[in-house]
Amino acid sequence: MLMTKRRPAPVSEILTEEFMRPMGLTQAGLAEAMGVQRKHVNELCNDRRRITAATALILARVFGNSPDFWLNAQRRNELWEAMHDPAERRRIERAKPLKTAA
Repeated sequence: MLMTKRRPAPVSEILTEEFMRPMGLTQAGLAEAMGVQRKHVNELCNDRRRITAATALILARVFGNSPDFWLNAQRRNELWEAMHDPAERRRIERAKPLKTAA
């Protein structure tokens, strides 16, 4: 389980700071490379769109890394958010562990 108190780097920050900026890549340039609309990339860069399996595959192809890299970055953020949101935390804590396997 993710136990850190420090929020993981958002996927948007990883995308823009670790990939786009060093390559001098604009949102329009990335959209063209990905074969998607510029709006899609803009939403990824501004944390208004989550990484789906298809997007992870596309980003992996464009940047030459693995789709797991992108999906894991998304998963880390979602887990952190769920664990640090008071309403979600209460909902999680209501769950009762099973004593024996069914």
